[in-house]
Amino acid sequence: MAKVLMVLTSHDRLGDTGQPTGFWLEELAAPYYVLKDAGVDITLASPKGGQPPIDPKSDDPEAQTPAMRRFRKDPDAQRALANTAKLSTVSADDYDAVFYPGGHGPLWDLAEDRDSISLIERLYAAGKPVAAVCHGPAALRHAKAADGTPLVKGKVVTGFADSEEAAVGLTNVVPFLVEDALRADGGKYSKGADWADHSVTDGNLITGQNPASSESAARALLEQLEARLGTAPATRGAHPGS
Repeated sequence: MAKVLMVLTSHDRLGDTGQPTGFWLEELAAPYYVLKDAGVDITLASPKGGQPPIDPKSDDPEAQTPAMRRFRKDPDAQRALANTAKLSTVSADDYDAVFYPGGHGPLWDLAEDRDSISLIERLYAAGKPVAAVCHGPAALRHAKAADGTPLVKGKVVTGFADSEEAAVGLTNVVPFLVEDALRADGGKYSKGADWADHSVTDGNLITGQNPASSESAARALLEQLEARLGTAPATRGAHPGS
């Protein structure tokens, strides 16, 4: 059975605004069930461990998807979320891949977290899939390839677009913009339409642009796990926008 680590932010404040933030629920719930329904063993982790903060805007009743409703009613999923492993206790050797959901929180903690950076570098160097969606690719900002260059340098990548950040009015609130950071590190930034599903794969690096890309990024991850481990994902499908 494939083992995948999903890493969530522990950061709960949106800069100096006084507003709450955290991880984006859809970006956890959709990939969680793509993987779980394919028989993948999932572990949730966060820098501080325990219950990570959910961005309340991502849990708006009008924004609910079937995966989000399922996650809310799933006692096993709720238990796992309330008891995430502390990232410093996690070993890359124990997992076949990692997946980073977004939400604005990762811009403050996961982008700078040494345990997270080391985890990404070790998994990537071992040829294991590293996947991130929306603001999740912020976690790649300081990660290095084996030769010491930025991990994303020369690779096709995506993540929350500058135009999408402007649309939600947070360009001047966030510590950096995901698109700009990926470009600054030498990534070949790929952009789909704002808010549309767009995931890209370059080697064992998989990135998705926004919440709508969560499922396609997870399916791309499943394909790589199947190729590496000979597993047979229970669900298959195309990757719109990929």
